[in-house]
Amino acid sequence: MNRPPLHHDLYLIAHDQSGKPLTHQSSMALGLAGAALLDLAVDGRVAVARGRVAVSGDVTRSGDPVIDDMLARIAREPGDIRAPVKKVAESAYERTRADLVAAGVLVQVTKRVMGLLPTTRYQLADGAAVVRASSGARSAVEGWKQPDARCAALCGLIAVLRLEAELYLDHPSSQLVGRLREIARTGSREVAELIGVVETLIAEAALSVYR
Repeated sequence: MNRPPLHHDLYLIAHDQSGKPLTHQSSMALGLAGAALLDLAVDGRVAVARGRVAVSGDVTRSGDPVIDDMLARIAREPGDIRAPVKKVAESAYERTRADLVAAGVLVQVTKRVMGLLPTTRYQLADGAAVVRASSGARSAVEGWKQPDARCAALCGLIAVLRLEAELYLDHPSSQLVGRLREIARTGSREVAELIGVVETLIAEAALSVYR
């Protein structure tokens, strides 16, 4: 059975039942773009080494707009791994949300609160979707199942975005983050490098606010 794109799972984990984001949207956008690149690396469609990336496999479009955008940019301009992540992040959040709405996973809900302007949220159509999205990471942390490279990538992204509480595991936060990072490091060399790139870009984006 085909699994959903990694950035879909990350989006679901990064929002509560009402559709409220649980981390800063700019950080999440970088995480979603990084997830698309991680999917390509895990599938062997791009090669990653020492801060550089290039197409190494099938360039056929997958039908996912975020992944296809990432692959097309790398095909046109191989090189610095940071460049396509930053560019794809500009629209990754909206594109991922639109895909999940089209798939019926999210439902657009508009409400007026105390007679004020309407507020739009994108809520889960079924809470089982986020349980499924996070089940692999929970199993890896608890040692129930050996994580594959994709699961290791998701664990790393959860740690970087500090979404560990959304796994609902009875562990101290610092211990849980440490375990998630450990799983990411053991996934593969490419996974470990890409998680590091995403973390660096998020930290740089956060610092730029104060410049």
